[in-house]
Amino acid sequence: MNRLRDLRKERGFTQIKMQMLTGIDQSDYSKIETGKRYYTFEQCIKIAKALETSMDYLAGLTDEKKPYPRVK
Repeated sequence: MNRLRDLRKERGFTQIKMQMLTGIDQSDYSKIETGKRYYTFEQCIKIAKALETSMDYLAGLTDEKKPYPRVK
């Protein structure tokens, strides 16, 4: 999950900040970053929104960090 950690650091966020933005406990978030735990679909959505990226980027399906346009 290097993309997740790298993108978080690029944004200047700590794991505590990610906890505040996503509601995912910091210890669980840390495990997600290190690959010791997988995130749920709902958690992935929250993380992608917090980091302003797409779920595809987090999953490694694209190298484009920019998120898709959101449907209103």
